[in-house]
Amino acid sequence: MDLRSDAVIAFPKHDVFATYRDETIALSRFLPDVRSVEIRSRKEDGAIVEVVSDWRGGGDIPAVARAVLSEAMLSWTDNTRWNADTLCCDFRTETRALTDAFRCSGQTTFAEDASGGTRMSVRGTLTIDATKIRGVPGFLAGRVGRAIEDAIGGSIQRNLVATAKALTTLLEQRRRT
Repeated sequence: MDLRSDAVIAFPKHDVFATYRDETIALSRFLPDVRSVEIRSRKEDGAIVEVVSDWRGGGDIPAVARAVLSEAMLSWTDNTRWNADTLCCDFRTETRALTDAFRCSGQTTFAEDASGGTRMSVRGTLTIDATKIRGVPGFLAGRVGRAIEDAIGGSIQRNLVATAKALTTLLEQRRRT
């Protein structure tokens, strides 16, 4: 499944890029599907910053449903490589559930928009290989894989839109102070 998302944020591209890269924990407060983020590592080498962060989702999932879903089903790790020279972020996401079956990677770019703001564009791919999910019969693997891709892909798309809104909110708050 292709992941595609575009948003225009009414702030300069360098500000949007740096805020997204450096303020992940502050941004997460504005993401309804996220309960917490922990930065596991951050390595800087000139214009390149590599960050590994652990995410816990389920923020908008009722507590009763969270009791049934395992923590692994609601957690993931993002591996990101931010390049300040090109204003691009390459990402790879790993899940704690479906680890062998799940593949998600792509790139987020930050470019000046005609309005003077920033066009944040995400392009990536999400693949679920249901033949690697225990208990899924081979003859159903294609259908199950597509259904899981659609569900996870929809959630990712919603979170990308929410991230753009969160960036706008955080940058507006910073401008006021």
